[in-house]
Amino acid sequence: MVSDADREAEELIRDLLTAERPEDGILGEEGSQADGRSGRRWVVDPLDGTTNYLYRLPGWVVSIALEDGEGNAVGVVHDPLRAETFTAIRGAGAHLNGEEISVGGAEQLGSALIGTGFGYDSARRATQAQTLLRVLPAVRDLRRAGAAALDLCLVACGRLDGYYERGLQAWDWAAGSLIAREAGATVRPLAGEPFGLLAAAPAIANDLSALVE
Repeated sequence: MVSDADREAEELIRDLLTAERPEDGILGEEGSQADGRSGRRWVVDPLDGTTNYLYRLPGWVVSIALEDGEGNAVGVVHDPLRAETFTAIRGAGAHLNGEEISVGGAEQLGSALIGTGFGYDSARRATQAQTLLRVLPAVRDLRRAGAAALDLCLVACGRLDGYYERGLQAWDWAAGSLIAREAGATVRPLAGEPFGLLAAAPAIANDLSALVE
């Protein structure tokens, strides 16, 4: 689903970035795309968690990342309802409203709270349901927030011990994955297509990966 808010937010962000950084490229979920000439690209999800937004539920955020020749360089995820802004600069750690954050200390999968998400295609959902049959008995519990960028930030600040999901796009994870990594989480792709991602406290990352790969 897409709302007028998605399109209007992306237009606003695109216009601001174009005015301030005219040499940079941009990739936005709602269609903004320009190659740029600087070697840098902004990756924008103007409203991650649109279903939550349309149903007047919490769990939607604005996600913006800057990529350069070495990968993700800057990430910002803003949660307006909680007045929380997660930020990271490559090599400089991760922060929440200016305060440094770090991944939780989960050491065993059986006591870990894990986040995940589901695709919209019914066949993909069926496959994801089969994965749940392996994961749910092995962990403390599962949560579904409904926004990948937010899930990654929840791992970064220790509110979740791990997160995995398949079927993501670049704008879903570009900012959040950098924030999680800079907070000390193990972040890795999941094999196969479409693109999947796992982020977790280092001590449980291998065990979680074995369940969901």
